[in-house]
Amino acid sequence: MAQQTNVANSNPTFLGRVGDTGSYNASNNRDLYLKIFSGELFKGFQHNTIARDLVMKRTLKNGKSLQFIYTGRTKAEYHIPGQSILGNDENAPPVAEKTITVDDLLISSAFVYELDETLAHYELRGEISRKIGYALAETYDRKIFRAITRGARAASPITKSGYAEPGGTQIRVGTTDQANNAYDSAKLIDAFYDAAAALDEKGVSSDGRVAVLNPRQYYTLIQNVGTNGLVNRDVQGSALQGGQGIIEIAGIKIFKSMNIPFFGKFGTEFSGSAGAESTGETSPTNMGDFVGPSIADDAAVSGTNYGSRNDYGAANKFAHSCGLIFQKEGAACVEAIGPQVQVTSGDVSVVYQGDVILGRLAMGADYLNPAACVELIAGAAPATSGENTNGW
Repeated sequence: MAQQTNVANSNPTFLGRVGDTGSYNASNNRDLYLKIFSGELFKGFQHNTIARDLVMKRTLKNGKSLQFIYTGRTKAEYHIPGQSILGNDENAPPVAEKTITVDDLLISSAFVYELDETLAHYELRGEISRKIGYALAETYDRKIFRAITRGARAASPITKSGYAEPGGTQIRVGTTDQANNAYDSAKLIDAFYDAAAALDEKGVSSDGRVAVLNPRQYYTLIQNVGTNGLVNRDVQGSALQGGQGIIEIAGIKIFKSMNIPFFGKFGTEFSGSAGAESTGETSPTNMGDFVGPSIADDAAVSGTNYGSRNDYGAANKFAHSCGLIFQKEGAACVEAIGPQVQVTSGDVSVVYQGDVILGRLAMGADYLNPAACVELIAGAAPATSGENTNGW
């Protein structure tokens, strides 16, 4: 006869509990949920951010800022027989220091009502966690791309007399003042070769050179693979369509993003007839509020104010930007808190009958070596008071 189990004395298993011993413990009953939500948030973050891996990245501990050292070039000279070699201060490479401060805590959060979750026929928390990751990644990339744009207009940080170092580069797409040149594949490719030559001339390493364009520019280029100087002509199918650095021009791998500054907006611009200030691109309609938002001011705050601690530029400085080409040393980001998720539990969940899912991130970014930054521009000539070199 089979032995009957006494259910009253058995140890139940609680879903979502790590290290369960059968007794209720408020400290561990949601551990597994937290891991799942963290994974979903990080997947969303990684899927939407590209800039994090294209620039120098450092993790900051026990401080609010990090110093990066930029070393200029040195000189060579002939040795005179019998003369001691003690080191020539005049020929020592000049050094400049760049400080990047961590911006204030960036958060994205949502409240999940327990009854809504119970009645929903889909997995709600994972989807919300992914969207929170998207929001953090969007801000992350936009800050880095704004920093690179600033670097393309900056002079070298080296100021030692007799050691003039190269600064950033702006390259016009096309020769006219028409903004729609930004979508002309032949003119874009000419701009790429000009940028590659400028980077070579300024002594920038060819390793780690990338470009970031908006999706329409990217797809305009790949439609002409094999006819206009694009490398990797033998790459076919989905790999070519992905926008993840598969194709390249002049050794510059090309990525696509909706987070680059583009004619005063992020990612894309739709307006009227083509002209000096308009690309003439027709909106596919029903774009919503989050596609192509206008760039807002993002200057460094001070004191008890909260926001960015680095200067990411005023809104009116990006009116003619239409793409970025840079090398890894062109900019850097500093992370004090990487993308993380926090979820309320215990008494808080009981009182509010739901949970708050919170994503958070603490980072800062700025340009390092302006010579490694190239900004593509199109349309009317930048105003001398706004978008030209050192016009911030």
